[in-house]
Amino acid sequence: MLKQNLQLKLGQKLAPQQIQLMKLIQLHTLEFEEELERELEENPALEKVADENAEEDFSKADEEFENEGSESIETDFDVNEYLYDDEPSYKTASSNYSPDDEEFDNQSLLTEGQTLYDYLIEQIRLINIDNDDLKIAEYIIGNLDTDGYLRREIKSIVDDLAFSQGIYTTIEKVTDILENYIQKLDPPGVGARDLRECLLLQIEKKVSSNPSIILAGNILRNQFDALANKHYNKILQKYDIEEEDLKDALDEISRLSPKVGGNFDTQTITINQEIIPDFAIQIKDGQVIPTLNNKNAPSLRVSDEYKEILSTYSHDKNSAEHKQAALFIKQKLDAAKWYIDAINQRQNTLLQTITAIVKLQKDYFLSGDEKNIKPMILKDVADITGFDISTISRVVKSKYADTPNGIVYLKNLFSDSLTNDDGEEVSTKEIKMHLQEAIGKENKRKPYTDDALVGILKEKGYNIARRTIAKYREQLNIPVARLRKEL
Repeated sequence: MLKQNLQLKLGQKLAPQQIQLMKLIQLHTLEFEEELERELEENPALEKVADENAEEDFSKADEEFENEGSESIETDFDVNEYLYDDEPSYKTASSNYSPDDEEFDNQSLLTEGQTLYDYLIEQIRLINIDNDDLKIAEYIIGNLDTDGYLRREIKSIVDDLAFSQGIYTTIEKVTDILENYIQKLDPPGVGARDLRECLLLQIEKKVSSNPSIILAGNILRNQFDALANKHYNKILQKYDIEEEDLKDALDEISRLSPKVGGNFDTQTITINQEIIPDFAIQIKDGQVIPTLNNKNAPSLRVSDEYKEILSTYSHDKNSAEHKQAALFIKQKLDAAKWYIDAINQRQNTLLQTITAIVKLQKDYFLSGDEKNIKPMILKDVADITGFDISTISRVVKSKYADTPNGIVYLKNLFSDSLTNDDGEEVSTKEIKMHLQEAIGKENKRKPYTDDALVGILKEKGYNIARRTIAKYREQLNIPVARLRKEL
């Protein structure tokens, strides 16, 4: 039995213009330039202003479309009257963007050189080896990772050879081929199953009577755990040697490569595009003045030519071809207007956001000292600007500011806060700087433990728990005390 009922639902939908604005806001200057050029190519109704009054034209672009454009479109020719009355709105709306559009990194990748796989295959085929063994060797080479390691279990390779290659062999056979053929290939250390084996294969290739090399081999072979944990006293007692002898052996080990495949795998060259700051910060008479990069404020306008073309179709309202042409032109004109509006909003959003950041971090911009960075989170900037936190997050994403003290990544200005002994809120960045400074000045023979660092920071007025010290140390990529120990 069918029933009818009335329901009232409240929902939120993003208009195409809002989606377009959100995408534009999060782009940094280089990406924005590329996006702008792409839009100019795709929409002939949008054009750059090239005259000397570009900035004035840009600020009046929207007004021109509403006034001059409306006079030519609405007075001389009513588009809505020309098109079908029941034309769905989605047919006349065009944003040229989709939420599913992929974001591409601003880096280009070029590849060149010979792969590790090809290099090893060339060598193995020049060795006097049985055909069946050669197939096993080639299969093992195919299982090496880009660093030259064999991460898979030998048993798994034996099973794969049986199921996928029809080659029935044993663990002993595969191990023999790995150790006596593949691990003898160049580069030394290839085919290793762990770091210890990789370094040991390299040191064993150095046939020498040098005591340091011999000692390095013995350490890798028999005292690798002590080496990894920097238990140097244990090694000194084991071999009854002097510290200088151990230093020489460690120098030999430090020259070995932990990733021997890195130089022979496909060489990926990352070309970092030059950082172009999105904002400029100037200091004048003790005041911090933020401005936008000029490339973030392009001068655009709606094409007068396209508005005139649209008006000409008023002379032939009965032509189906002209109706389609008018619909296409209207879509492009609407898209051009929306785009100009979005850029105006982007410019306004970026400027308000950087103004709020400058207000909160004025002391830092005046001094350039990172210790003057005040605690600041996205909500603090959102409260000043009135924008949503997600909007602020998009603005600071991948954005840089050119300051008198160098180029600054905006995200580095954000940090949580802690209260010091004086009851003042201080930035966690300030605490991390003091932590890094203390570790940098420590005696490397007896590095500070986390408990010792707690005491040092407490003397500076920061009452922090040991687990917080450990967390900050990890965030700074600083290892524990025993791994910072040096001879």
